[in-house]
Amino acid sequence: MRVLLLGGTGFIGKHLQAALLARGDEVVLASMRDPAAAASRASGCDVIVNLAGEPIAQRWNAEVKARLASSRVGATTAFLAALEKVQPRPQAFIAASAVGYYGTSESATFEESSPAGSDFLGRLCADWERSSLEAQSLGMRVALIRTGVVLGRDGGALAKLLPIFNLGLGGRIGNGREWLSWIHIEDQVAIYLAAIDGVEGPLNATAPEPVTNAAFTTALATALHRPAFFPVPALALHALLGEGAVVVLEGQRVLPSRTIALGYRFRFPKLAEALQALLSP
Repeated sequence: MRVLLLGGTGFIGKHLQAALLARGDEVVLASMRDPAAAASRASGCDVIVNLAGEPIAQRWNAEVKARLASSRVGATTAFLAALEKVQPRPQAFIAASAVGYYGTSESATFEESSPAGSDFLGRLCADWERSSLEAQSLGMRVALIRTGVVLGRDGGALAKLLPIFNLGLGGRIGNGREWLSWIHIEDQVAIYLAAIDGVEGPLNATAPEPVTNAAFTTALATALHRPAFFPVPALALHALLGEGAVVVLEGQRVLPSRTIALGYRFRFPKLAEALQALLSP
């Protein structure tokens, strides 16, 4: 299989590329900074995977929000418009999305059939998915991968937390009741592979047992044999991330109901096992 990988130089992209090559697929890399040029590379490919997008973890302001939308919605729309001229055209479009689609809540539980949230991230993800679904009008199968917090040693949230926790300076964030819908990088990649091979529609890429921030903090500190006595106050996060702090301070409890119903079996369903596998020498 020949796969066009957009945004393939990031954390998830590097792992997905390695997995595709390991099973004998051919990978073509392209950047969404020039959507038309990226579309031109799709000729002769079987599947497109779009992982491109401006990082969410930064202080939000009007300019940043515009970049977040442009790199997702605008770039996808421009790419698919250019793809209309490409022949032969790929058969499938596998699009990144995020659990931010559901909005944030300390009390609700979300699955693939849940509606989009009304906050900024909910609207952004819904618009992003709608732009991706335009690939259907080009005769392509579309899958939407709603990703949670991906755990890996070489990128994502865990890589940023390890130096802090190794020094014994880790602690819960806010009140600790915020939900964290996490996933091991191996399961993240395996769900993308399943989508590449034939699944369509929305799939939650989150482990079946989400945890609270307090539980995650305890599990990580335990795995590292370190204390976790230093909570991060909500005010500090607001100062660092502005409006974007709501993602961390509220979170969402997301279950991969459809992912499991379609036959996916998680390699790391429990946080302690995932951390042990990631942190073992």
